[in-house]
Amino acid sequence: MDLKDIRAKLDEIDNKLLDLYNQRLSLVEKVAEYKHKTNTPIYRPDREYEIIERLKKLNKQKNGKLTDSAIEALFMELISVSRNFEKPEYIAFLGPEASFTHQAAEEKFGRLGNYIPITTIDGVFREVDNKKVKYGVIPIENSSEGIVGETINGFKKYNLKIVAEVILDIHHVLASTSDNLKDIKRVYSKDIAFAQCRSFLDDFGLDRVELIPVESTAKAAQLAKEDKNSAAICSAVAAKLYHLPIVFENIEDNSNNKTRFLVISDFENEPSGNDKTTILAQLPNRPGALVDFLLDFKEESIDLTKIKSHIIGGVSMFFIEFSGHFKDEKIQKIFNKHKESIKFLGSYVKEANDV
Repeated sequence: MDLKDIRAKLDEIDNKLLDLYNQRLSLVEKVAEYKHKTNTPIYRPDREYEIIERLKKLNKQKNGKLTDSAIEALFMELISVSRNFEKPEYIAFLGPEASFTHQAAEEKFGRLGNYIPITTIDGVFREVDNKKVKYGVIPIENSSEGIVGETINGFKKYNLKIVAEVILDIHHVLASTSDNLKDIKRVYSKDIAFAQCRSFLDDFGLDRVELIPVESTAKAAQLAKEDKNSAAICSAVAAKLYHLPIVFENIEDNSNNKTRFLVISDFENEPSGNDKTTILAQLPNRPGALVDFLLDFKEESIDLTKIKSHIIGGVSMFFIEFSGHFKDEKIQKIFNKHKESIKFLGSYVKEANDV
């Protein structure tokens, strides 16, 4: 079989795929009609998880050539097309465009999402709460910098639910129009990015130039493109968006740097079989209150995965996560016992790697 014949076969397969995609969208239309009648959310992370896991298992059974990550990438984009076909809905994220939060949003909703950059985390919460947008994407914690306090404050202030999480590997680049590092007089970036790239800055003598903090790494790329003899510490996506040449890649001190993002909305997920639950707990002000509270989890054999203390309005609260869905019988026991102390933030599909 020569190259011409191979290409003809590929065209034939592509034609069949096109027909199958259109058949799938015809069924999606019927699903959309049902969801509209029953007022069911279009975005169902539990159902999407079920689809992807089933296809991964089927692929292994058939000794398919696709890797798990390839299956996830292919079918999540197809699901994204279907979701937007059902009903295009707005997704707010902590902006600007090409920020890491924007990347996290695209990771979950695909490239065809109707994305709206919002300047503050509180603003994202507010616009979801007042139903200007259906979903919001906000950062919750970084492996180097810890919990994002503004996000915890948002959960205290608004009655919204976590419906999904996204964990991104965070890599920074140095981008500049300058051909020589000696010509760089200013470096723009977000303050947290400067901290995450401190060793690189020291090693290459950039600690001696003016470091200018701005609201985002995407903004840094935009400014560096317009400012001769400057550079930006930003994401590769931001550098490409503003046509800023990348000088060095992966300049962060910690190669395992990750940030976790949450998707918030106004509905609750059904159990998927692979869930985690997040709560805020405001416990009585007495000795041993936290110990007594946590012992209930031990007695019910619930796996606690995260406990972080946080001060909101002068009041100490605990951001707590554990395995399981809030509808699980043993979790319901704890909720019923401590209903005055717990604010339920959501149960959602657990990502494979945590921060």
